[in-house]
Amino acid sequence: MTDLKTSNKDNLKQDSLDKNDNQAATQTSLNKQDTSMQENNRQQINSQQVSIKSWSQKILVVILCVASFYGGWKSYESNMVNECTANGGQMIEGQKTMICQLS
Repeated sequence: MTDLKTSNKDNLKQDSLDKNDNQAATQTSLNKQDTSMQENNRQQINSQQVSIKSWSQKILVVILCVASFYGGWKSYESNMVNECTANGGQMIEGQKTMICQLS
């Protein structure tokens, strides 16, 4: 009789341990899924930030190129006017060009 009671107690203990193991495994699985979802969300946010950063950098480069071209063009015009006046000439504006007329 004692062996039967001991056997039943052992079975109950084992069932309890199995339930605890199952709960722990389920919790671990849920934690892994949550971690995986968080990682996916981070990757999506990072890719969006990179995309925005990339576009803003492209726009900035285009603006800097246009400003550099315009600055170089105006510098060239200024040098031509200075050279003309240094040689005793006078700038005459044509329709689309500037002409240096020496006097």
